[in-house]
Amino acid sequence: MDRRSKLIVAGIGIFGFVAAGTGIAIAGGNDDDATETPIRGADLERASAAALAHTGGGQVTGTEVDDEESYYEVEVTLTDGTQVDVQLDASFAVVGDKVDDEDDD
Repeated sequence: MDRRSKLIVAGIGIFGFVAAGTGIAIAGGNDDDATETPIRGADLERASAAALAHTGGGQVTGTEVDDEESYYEVEVTLTDGTQVDVQLDASFAVVGDKVDDEDDD
């Protein structure tokens, strides 16, 4: 392989490496759900019960441990379609809530 061919191959290799790295960064930046850990087992039951009591009903449609705002987060969808994120501490006490706005995404 002559010098020119080696430079072209090296350039393509570097471009591929940079492109792949950029793709990983983009994929990682767009999918928050990929890093979320759902609540499981007895903790899921306790967190769900606390969140549903706080909202007065609805359906649990998502959960997360170690949310950026609290220890547990439980997403509840109310009968009118409104989604409420209920924040709980490690003892399952409600420490806050937030109605999801469609413009938040």
